[in-house]
Amino acid sequence: MKRNKPLALVAGAALLTLAACGGGSSDEGETGEGTQREFGDQEGGTKDAERQGPAAEVEGATEGGTITVYLAGDPGPDSLDPTGGWSVTGNSIQQALTHRSLTQYIRDEETGDPILVPDLATDLGTYNEDFTEWTFTIREDATWEDGKPVTPEEVAFGICRSLDSEAFPSGPGTKYSKDYFAGAADYEGPYTGKDPKCENWDGVTVNGQDITISMEKPFPEMDYWGAFMAMGPAPLGNASKPPNYGTKPLSNGPYKVESYKPNEELVLVKNDQWAPESDPGRHQYADEFVFKFNQDQAKVDEIMLSDNADSQTAVSASLGSDKYNDANAQLGDRLVQQTSQCVSTLTPDYTKITEIEVRKALAYAYPYEDVWIAGGEVPGVTRIPANSVMPPGMAGKKDFQVDGEQITYDPEKAKELLAEAGYGDEPYEITMVYYEVDPLAKATQDQITKGFEASGFKVNAIPVQESPYNVWLDPDSKINKKLNLRGVNWCSDWPSASTMIPPLLGGDEVYNTAFFKEAAVDEEIDRIVTEVPVDEQPAAWGDLDEMIMTDYFPIIPTAFRNDLFVFGSKIGNPTGDGALGAPNYKDLYVMQ
Repeated sequence: MKRNKPLALVAGAALLTLAACGGGSSDEGETGEGTQREFGDQEGGTKDAERQGPAAEVEGATEGGTITVYLAGDPGPDSLDPTGGWSVTGNSIQQALTHRSLTQYIRDEETGDPILVPDLATDLGTYNEDFTEWTFTIREDATWEDGKPVTPEEVAFGICRSLDSEAFPSGPGTKYSKDYFAGAADYEGPYTGKDPKCENWDGVTVNGQDITISMEKPFPEMDYWGAFMAMGPAPLGNASKPPNYGTKPLSNGPYKVESYKPNEELVLVKNDQWAPESDPGRHQYADEFVFKFNQDQAKVDEIMLSDNADSQTAVSASLGSDKYNDANAQLGDRLVQQTSQCVSTLTPDYTKITEIEVRKALAYAYPYEDVWIAGGEVPGVTRIPANSVMPPGMAGKKDFQVDGEQITYDPEKAKELLAEAGYGDEPYEITMVYYEVDPLAKATQDQITKGFEASGFKVNAIPVQESPYNVWLDPDSKINKKLNLRGVNWCSDWPSASTMIPPLLGGDEVYNTAFFKEAAVDEEIDRIVTEVPVDEQPAAWGDLDEMIMTDYFPIIPTAFRNDLFVFGSKIGNPTGDGALGAPNYKDLYVMQ
């Protein structure tokens, strides 16, 4: 799952906030200067197939009030259509508050780790011997915001929508539904294929309250994929036709959309038709959530550290590095450090920058700590150097270094590599974009340009006023066609490298912005998924991670990431959501 914040992306200012796998907050070692924090790794979560609604009450929670959430330098989701949701920002909000799916995550109260539990399904699904057929029983007591029941037919239709790669070109179905579901590769979807009732695809069937999904190949992780909104219901027919449905989709969670201004603000209010007894994981304490996108980090920090009326019932999803010491000393448990499984990358265009020496030169030319600090990060706390795509704590990750030791900023080494590739006489030109709306993005780009140009490169940095993802993922974009360096911030969709390596490094994948494609890699990805026993797959992914980085070095992992969240003094239960690397919106309340 992608990280939305273009600053971190573009800058490559490595992130680590996963999309569907998790960990909790880690605060240890009190000192006179506040909590002594170190970067924390995150292991995979656990499962509880028996968990039923209503969700356990949060101790001391009270009802009422408005929670304001500031997202600095983050444009938020382009659309609220649940089928297209594949960003940390959008999914963390909608999965927690407005849209339900087959399964979901809750936070373990003791460890902070995510636990996979049922949602619209009564359990975590049943499967046949080789994981090629999964059946989920849809509960009968879940409702839409208009009071009508959520039906198995609507869940099946929602799943079918995820196969429409043209309607949802950067949605998660382009990876998981299209790859795994039987007959999905040849089915264009209900909109592109002019099949509004999904009558031409029989990969999902309904029998009473049961829906059964047939697989093209074994999919032992279907219960995790079930936690995505794309595996949830959609109203039948034109009621959910894109793109209009993305402006105000029908809610089936504890909150519904009151108003939505893309890139600016999302307001959610209570859904009085939500049935708590039907939901094992969500609460409905606050009257209203107001999400403010594209905020200025410096202004948000000033608000949050003031403890004035505006900050007391507010949450900030980030903190500037210049305010870290003050916040760490003053806020106590209201400054939450959240672990997750993510990586930030720079992606040299593999079709244009064909020499491995040049790609490595870019890695040595990147001024890691200067970029992190300029972007508001805290080295050693929210960012550490990365050696590969697989993040710390992920099963199968190997401890290796491409050049024998961690690549760090080394301009002279970069120049040597450029000379080896035959580019020692004049600067090698790099063309990239940065998100000029955010001052921190401009500051990080300045550091990148400075580091690159000191290392033998010439940088053409193009300012854009939309999310760089919109440029990077648009094959028809005139700007994108000029680029030879892009980026991706990626978080695991669940605790497995199958959600890291194939989406970023598989040939022709949507988020493979390097356009990396090697037959040997694609063949090994397919072999691991289809032939390697489930318990041996983590080691196989680790071996492939090492092979790709050592033999091809197609992308530059710039950092692994933890996140810091700031909670106002009247926000109850200040915690993080390890499954999505975001504030734990499900369990927050306003102290009365």
